[in-house]
Amino acid sequence: MRKGTKRKAREVGGKKGKSKEEEKASSQEQTATTEETTNKNGEPAQAQAQTQTQSAAEQSESVQKEEPKNNDKEGEPSKDVKRGAKRAKIAKPQTGTEYFPDKRNLEDLWQEVFPVGTEWDQIDMVYQYKWNFSNLEDAFEEGGELHGKKVYLFGCTEPQLVYFQGQSKVTCIPVVVAVVSPFPPSDKIGINSVQREAEEILPMKQMKMDWVPYIPLENRESQVERLKSQIFILRCTQRRAGLKHLKLERVKKFEYCLPYFYQPFAEDELEQSTIVQILFPTEPPVFCEFDWEFDEPEEMADKLVEAEELAADKKDEFMEFVKEKVREGKKNNREAREARKKAIQEMSEEAKAAFQSMKFYKFYPMPSPDAPDVSQVKSPFINRYYGKAHKVF
Repeated sequence: MRKGTKRKAREVGGKKGKSKEEEKASSQEQTATTEETTNKNGEPAQAQAQTQTQSAAEQSESVQKEEPKNNDKEGEPSKDVKRGAKRAKIAKPQTGTEYFPDKRNLEDLWQEVFPVGTEWDQIDMVYQYKWNFSNLEDAFEEGGELHGKKVYLFGCTEPQLVYFQGQSKVTCIPVVVAVVSPFPPSDKIGINSVQREAEEILPMKQMKMDWVPYIPLENRESQVERLKSQIFILRCTQRRAGLKHLKLERVKKFEYCLPYFYQPFAEDELEQSTIVQILFPTEPPVFCEFDWEFDEPEEMADKLVEAEELAADKKDEFMEFVKEKVREGKKNNREAREARKKAIQEMSEEAKAAFQSMKFYKFYPMPSPDAPDVSQVKSPFINRYYGKAHKVF
């Protein structure tokens, strides 16, 4: 049994050895055949091998390119796509860099000044345009009218019919008035209107207004106490949201406010005025102006009766009402002259010099493509207390 088994193993081993020798011989024959075909085509065997290698590489690359597509379909982003996206983010700022203009130091100065006397529902309309007050900013630069001086600023609005973008409409034009003075020009506010019988002169703080220092943009991070501000602005702390809790009369007072100023060295036009406002309480009320130098009470009453603005049975009552208003007007003029003389007598020499050297400057917006042109509606008149500005910009 063992001899038979050994004989079979030898026969199997011999067959395996023969098969290896046969495979080796066949591979040599294939190589020879390849060389013969290469020689027949006139190409070296190495070049053909390189060609086969390149084609294999191209096939592998095509397979790699197809794999991301398959991944995209399956919702799995490839690493190559991520790398490309990162490169795009880095390259984007280089192609289109955005530049933002630096803010000017006094850029918001005109907006910080409260527009005194403007109706509350009109305040938003004041800021609907990009008004250009670069002339106000330049005035504080070296060589400007306000450079190195102590200045008090207040705002107001002037409704004017102006032309803009092909149409004309009434626009609230913002105006800034600059008062050059070593001390606040006044701590009072005048309240007057056509509808009111008499004006009121109230402390600013009663109307929640006061002079506060303006901090330029470059100094906003500094402590206010350490800054020696040369610019003061009139500001109102009344919140618009709180108006609904106020009485209508109180709300209207803000709309009738005028920055008050008393110049003792200039005779007030009220002192020499001979005109009184007449608001006769009847139904409907009669409003008119009466000049005691040129008008007569009876003559005016007859004209009003003829125009059916005054009832005939109210004529005598109206005449007496006018005479009473004339007496009040003359008394007010006399008291104003006496008060002015007394103020001058009690004033220090320093205060006298300050009042005599005070200057008023009125600033309108500069021409701009973003806002209406107001160059044709400028006026030196400020209000009935300040009179006219020394210079208009």
